[in-house]
Amino acid sequence: MPVPILHLGATVLCSHAGQATPLSPFPRVFLSGQPAVTIASPYAIAGCTLASVPSPPCVTGQWLVGAVRVMAGGVPVATMAGASTCIPTGAPMMPVVAQTRVLAT
Repeated sequence: MPVPILHLGATVLCSHAGQATPLSPFPRVFLSGQPAVTIASPYAIAGCTLASVPSPPCVTGQWLVGAVRVMAGGVPVATMAGASTCIPTGAPMMPVVAQTRVLAT
């Protein structure tokens, strides 16, 4: 089933409500005027609520699975239905809002 592709302006959170931001979106493909994100781009996570408990908070994130049929620069694009992980907790990242005009499978 087609799902929205993530871009620089998409809202992505760690499982503990920390804001995740892509560090290196793909600069040659734009969606809604902002660069698209591939699974190769690491995410920086700020504001993870695990910071208040003894376990370490989410610091970075990475998409593990993205689109199967849509690539940017030979790398699968990140989608709202893709699998991801936060480091060091191993919890998934959760895309909340993304552009809706371009879909991928």
